Amino acid sequence: MTGATAVASHAGDVSTGADLVGTANDDANTIVVYGRAINLIGIAQSGSQGTVGYEDFQNRPLSRVGELVENVPGLIATQHSGSGKANQYFLRGFNLDHGTDLAGFVDGAPINMRTHGHGQGYMDLNFLIPELVEKIDYRKGPYFADVGDFSAAGTVMFKTVDMLPSPIAEAQVGMYGYYRGLVAGSFGLGDGNLLMGINGTLSDGPWVLDEKLRKINGLVKYSQGTSDHGFSIEFNPYRSTWQATDQVPERAIDTGLIDRFGNIDPYLGGETTRLSLSGTGHYGNTEVSLFGVYYNFRLTSNFTYFLVDPVHGDEFQQRDERGVFGGRIKHEIPATLFGRDLKITIGGDARYDDIGKVGLYNSEFGRIIGTVRQDKIDEYSGGVYAEGQLAITDRLRATVGVRGDIVGWNVRSDDARNSGKGHDSIGLPKVALAWRATDHLELYANYGQSYHSNDVRGATVQFDPGTDTPAGQTRVLARATGYEAGARADFGQFNATLVAYRLKLASELVFGGDSGTTEPQGATRRYGGEASLFWHPLHWLTLDGSGGITHARFVDAPGQDRIPNSVGVVVAGGGTIAVTDKIAVTARVRHFGSAPLIEDDSARSRPTTLVNAGAYWQVGRTKLAIDVLNLFDARDNDITYFYTSRLQGEPAEGVDDYHLHPVEPRQVRVTGRYIF
Repeated sequence: MTGATAVASHAGDVSTGADLVGTANDDANTIVVYGRAINLIGIAQSGSQGTVGYEDFQNRPLSRVGELVENVPGLIATQHSGSGKANQYFLRGFNLDHGTDLAGFVDGAPINMRTHGHGQGYMDLNFLIPELVEKIDYRKGPYFADVGDFSAAGTVMFKTVDMLPSPIAEAQVGMYGYYRGLVAGSFGLGDGNLLMGINGTLSDGPWVLDEKLRKINGLVKYSQGTSDHGFSIEFNPYRSTWQATDQVPERAIDTGLIDRFGNIDPYLGGETTRLSLSGTGHYGNTEVSLFGVYYNFRLTSNFTYFLVDPVHGDEFQQRDERGVFGGRIKHEIPATLFGRDLKITIGGDARYDDIGKVGLYNSEFGRIIGTVRQDKIDEYSGGVYAEGQLAITDRLRATVGVRGDIVGWNVRSDDARNSGKGHDSIGLPKVALAWRATDHLELYANYGQSYHSNDVRGATVQFDPGTDTPAGQTRVLARATGYEAGARADFGQFNATLVAYRLKLASELVFGGDSGTTEPQGATRRYGGEASLFWHPLHWLTLDGSGGITHARFVDAPGQDRIPNSVGVVVAGGGTIAVTDKIAVTARVRHFGSAPLIEDDSARSRPTTLVNAGAYWQVGRTKLAIDVLNLFDARDNDITYFYTSRLQGEPAEGVDDYHLHPVEPRQVRVTGRYIF
């Protein structure tokens, strides 16, 4: 395994992964390989931040694109619907739904959608092409001043490659009608490099109802200059359509009404179109990024079947069409204080969501039959921050930061009573200490505050659009306060981290089965610990692992203090063996434990354990791969909920039951890649 300064040697080297990815360094023709072997002692601000490079996950079986986030220790990505929908994320005892407290960025542009038609903070990563991801920087907790909204649990930042050493063509074929193709390459243009890639995916899945996933996405990126003085401009087009098998009631499976991979409503599914244009520039100590996104989303779901409407059913459709525009700026000022090095960073970001339509509709057979609520919304925000890092001694660093954010909105609802304007603001302090106890051990202490925004429609609602009864309003910005102590050890071929944390959240976002979306609930607190390690004991063997334990509760809710779907135990790990310099094999395990499904803890999910394996063979310019997903054909669940639903013929009050979405059965995928 190579480190941050390793230079790719040749396209046929299985162990480096440099046959695919690269970034411009000080020398625009030098390719830097990132990976877990990077030594962050003397650099990191906390024990729970790190970098994962393409080298770390190039030989890693992936069922879905969103599982790229599982390269972050302790982070789990599952799915409770069709593959075209954003994943469900779990981290530090949070059921993050589709991204409520996990901030995501790609090349500096934010991915989370606020006041989204389906769920607050919706973070859909399906537009990414894994082979064109250079690295993932991750940070857990609310300790970093440059990120605001959705960052309470953590932040993941993807960087795509600037160029490829050689063009590639790739084809993948798998069970259950899975087909995927990729063509990508780069070439010199003017004083820079132009990268182009296009990816297409077809999949039916193991479901009784064919998923009929049809996805096409691409990346066009022009970059020029170096990492210190240069810029890049990129265009990301993405289009996906799919049919969905949502979670189903366990009783329907147990009685034989449906197969384990069956459905209750065969008219569910969705489509997403995303077109983004973004650019980043580095000019000495200043970094600037701008972005613009067109987004169109439609999703049809049915979670309670015939509980609310015994005639037409409870199927509903959610829509979202918007433009998102904004930018970020950061400037570093080197200085000294009492003869010690001081780095001052100032910056800010701004964002405007022009939401032309966000709506909830009653539907039947996949077609809209009535409008529950439809809105046009202007939502804007701005944030500024300042941070100073002082080298108190040669081994002790202190970082103090402060951030301020303001969010404003103008909601124009189809029911004028639910329209309104307003704004909310918040100030966020940050403090960190890092002590390099030895050349191989660093200790950390962190305190910080962050927040997630709530759907601004909750700030203006006067009457429930479904029942026309008075409704309470919700504050838009929910504060999170975190504390963390950590340690990082690095001995070259072995590095490990250990952290303990505590997090308080002013308002939890919890999934509601009757509404099919997240709803603001009461204050919560969490504490727990995490550990991760990377070990390269032999030139042909690489091992990594991570684990986390979390205790999560609602505050001041005796007997009703359990947070639904707050997973308490997460374990993941794996190993890769380079059998020869051309052949590698890998195996990985991922486990997440039981979780409460309702507040009194009377219903709990069962643990889920999956093992994936792969074998990779480089023959000249051709690379062959065989991935086996769910190697032991586990019959576990990707997600489980507990709520009331009603099937036809059941009592009008419905039945309280577990509702589950099973993991997909064992399947094999074969990939062939040619490097030109």
